[in-house]
Amino acid sequence: MAKSLFITGASSGIGAATAKAAVDAGWNVGLFARSKDKLDALATELGDRALVLPGDATSLQDQTAALQRMQDAWGDVDAAFANAGRGVDAPGTEQGDPQDWASMIDINIKGLLYTAKAALPYLKRTQGHMVLTGSAAGRRHLSGSVYGATKWFVHGYGGNLAMEMADWGGRCTVVAPGMVDTPFFDEGKPDKLKPEDVADAVMHALTADQRCAIREIFMMPTH
Repeated sequence: MAKSLFITGASSGIGAATAKAAVDAGWNVGLFARSKDKLDALATELGDRALVLPGDATSLQDQTAALQRMQDAWGDVDAAFANAGRGVDAPGTEQGDPQDWASMIDINIKGLLYTAKAALPYLKRTQGHMVLTGSAAGRRHLSGSVYGATKWFVHGYGGNLAMEMADWGGRCTVVAPGMVDTPFFDEGKPDKLKPEDVADAVMHALTADQRCAIREIFMMPTH
């Protein structure tokens, strides 16, 4: 029976690339994001292994309902990828906008926690796998960066969650890329990592032998 993967932020960038890589590897994918039109287009490309799950990552109710729909469709949920996230318009602390910080924290931290909270009951039954999108920004200090601090949270929480899941045979991986050429940036970054590079890292973690718990994958552009 095919395994199934729940992906937040699935409508573009890393999430969409991971959905394609998973389907190519024979997985079913639950595509979760706010943009139903983009999800529909991606699902048309991926075929009957893709399930469109419109919703807001900052809503625990939306994520819980989406995972229930996945179980109804495929019987089990084997993995979840907490990938949804965003940056801020004004970098730094002094020039930063507290309302913008709040919105970012809602998705980068609370939304990720909601993915874990909603997915763990399913993953516990399958000895499944959580993957979290971290960042190089969460592994070093950047002047005044509130965004970077949210990714420090992801790295710290990911290690804690890995220990919690290990009690019942589950695994948790933080995938931490440097700059990736995605719609996250206003301008293209053609010499940086591609979403497909990160998707390959996610699939490497998910398909590792069950004896091997890959806790973190840190990747940087060559240039």
